[in-house]
Amino acid sequence: MMCKSTTLALAAATILSGCATGQTARVSGTSDIAAINVRRTPASAQALNDIAATYLRLTLEIGTHEDGYIDAYYGPPELKTAAEAAPRDKPALLAATRDLTARLNDTARRLSDPQDRRRAAFLRAQLRAGETRLMMMQGTRFAFADEAERLFGVRPQLQPFASYDQHLAAVEALVPGIGPLATRVEAFLDRFTIPKGRLQKVFDVAIARCRGRSLAHIPMPDGESFRLEFVTGKSWSGYNYYQGAYHSLIQVNTDLPIRLSRALDLGCHEGYPGHHLLNMKLEEKLVKERGWAEFSVYPLYSPQSLIAEGTANFGIDLAFPEASKAATERDVLMPLAEIPVPSDDRYWQLLKAIDALAGARLTIAQQYLDGVIDRPTAVTLTQKYLLVSEKRAEQSVSFTDQYRSYVINYGLGEAIVRAHIERGKPSRDEMWRRMAKLVSEPTLPADLLTK
Repeated sequence: MMCKSTTLALAAATILSGCATGQTARVSGTSDIAAINVRRTPASAQALNDIAATYLRLTLEIGTHEDGYIDAYYGPPELKTAAEAAPRDKPALLAATRDLTARLNDTARRLSDPQDRRRAAFLRAQLRAGETRLMMMQGTRFAFADEAERLFGVRPQLQPFASYDQHLAAVEALVPGIGPLATRVEAFLDRFTIPKGRLQKVFDVAIARCRGRSLAHIPMPDGESFRLEFVTGKSWSGYNYYQGAYHSLIQVNTDLPIRLSRALDLGCHEGYPGHHLLNMKLEEKLVKERGWAEFSVYPLYSPQSLIAEGTANFGIDLAFPEASKAATERDVLMPLAEIPVPSDDRYWQLLKAIDALAGARLTIAQQYLDGVIDRPTAVTLTQKYLLVSEKRAEQSVSFTDQYRSYVINYGLGEAIVRAHIERGKPSRDEMWRRMAKLVSEPTLPADLLTK
């Protein structure tokens, strides 16, 4: 079907498909992406390439209607320019998304190669998420669990607040005293705040440690790099903007004081073996080696995000298992931050006890977004169950306001990735091998739940 985006569609199809005579097509952008020899490509697989080209165009056009929808794009700049110059309206894009899904389903029935079938399944899930987000842009509202399942591929099973009472009691035992528990916890943790003048040095060293431990197990492309910035005015604590060509911009939000525990957490989550590493491996293994250019665009509201956040969170424990994280903080980072080293392990025990409460954030988000509670109540419950100050609670609820059901991707994503990688009590080397495989393939949440 021809439309006002015909030029973009033809450009994307040409780049991805080559021609029937077997010529080689090269994708270019910030760097050469792939040389694709299509001489022996079966007709069904070639049809999949054409669908991928249309998906790429479609996703770029959807991104023109919502700031932040495109989390990363490093394909040919002329495709993005064309999308921005002549995007279809949202109803037309919704119809196109449904048409492409039907076309994909027809093509998928003829695919025999297991990798092609996985690729088709990935595209199908991404298209469903795109359809859902377009509906939301036009005013459709889903229940929290329905929205999460349609966008991210997993239906969250939420726990009642009463299930967290035992964890609150464990925290209470570590910081006894008078006054609200959240106030006592905040006062204790504030003793481990990194002075602003030491942030750069502490984060540089923390990220280097994360990179070193990851590089020992997962090869990285030559020339990979990142740039670190400290910013303000954000609803998140850290963000990775992948630029392509194995480079990222990592931003850390300093609106609120940054505590020592965040250094390795953010270094692993945003960098290694988290978002930076995952995006590099997708570019290296799928875009450059296989020529699957649909992976050169990353729509934020899609199953990709559950995999991205889940691997980034689990990557902290993978890189720093057992007591090694505390040892690195005690022996390396605290001296750098000029924070007095505690004489006991209560600080790390408290962090572990607080972590057991993280699931309450999803229950709060569900009740808030479904209209069961109002915003002030969501802030109050966040203070109570996540044991944070009112300012930190406001930031957390502001994140939910902006990203809605995206919050499931952190805790639930981590649990799914952890269960997959730790299944059968593998060795540490095998866990790293599974992690490398997971971030180098067209992985969906369903793949991790069924194996």
